[in-house]
Amino acid sequence: MTSNPTSAEIKTIFNNIAPMYDQLNQWISLGQHHIWKQMTVKWCEASVGDRALDLCCGSGDLTTLLAKRVAPTGEAIGIDFAPSQLAIAKEKATLNNPKLPLKWVEGDVLNLPFESNYFDCATMGYGLRNVTDIAQSLKEIQRVLKKGAKGAILDFHRPKEIYLQAFQQWYFDRVVVPMAKKFNLTEEYAYLHPSIERFPTGEEQVKMAYNAGFSKAIHYPITGGMMGVLVVEK
Repeated sequence: MTSNPTSAEIKTIFNNIAPMYDQLNQWISLGQHHIWKQMTVKWCEASVGDRALDLCCGSGDLTTLLAKRVAPTGEAIGIDFAPSQLAIAKEKATLNNPKLPLKWVEGDVLNLPFESNYFDCATMGYGLRNVTDIAQSLKEIQRVLKKGAKGAILDFHRPKEIYLQAFQQWYFDRVVVPMAKKFNLTEEYAYLHPSIERFPTGEEQVKMAYNAGFSKAIHYPITGGMMGVLVVEK
């Protein structure tokens, strides 16, 4: 794996981890990822009748939460470039939420296959950190949102405090990577920590959001700054 992986390499990672993605997320977050996702959906202000977009939807957790908010007259669309992730998302939705207004699209979040001013709200979970062009991704989100619509972007972050940085490093080295090793996913999850170190800070993300054309942007650090949600408005 290169220090700055290509889109193809990142796609391979997420296809490979798809079968264990939900289980590992549960263990790595100590179950907290459900709370973070609920917060993200709340901040994008999805409501009944909305057309909602979940970018880098993975196994579809955020997409499903959006669908519950916009049902019965709205629609939630999950887009991801990893077909293995989408297959699991579809299977989960069919088994657990067959009546929800869900749609799945295989596509590139750097070149979204949607019209401009199309969506009433949007979410992204653990995706912005993994795209090869963060600025372009933000521009595409801004383009497809309607005027006044909000997006909420959840991701891991590098905390400011030295002791939290040390804890985060210890947690990845002693918990995350050994856990991934049990499932032969060591390389895929070893990539996680360097990706966080490369990721722009919350303040930098806010500046990038304004440069992408958003009228408002604010970053909310959570879990001691080890997680965060960027909330943007067109």
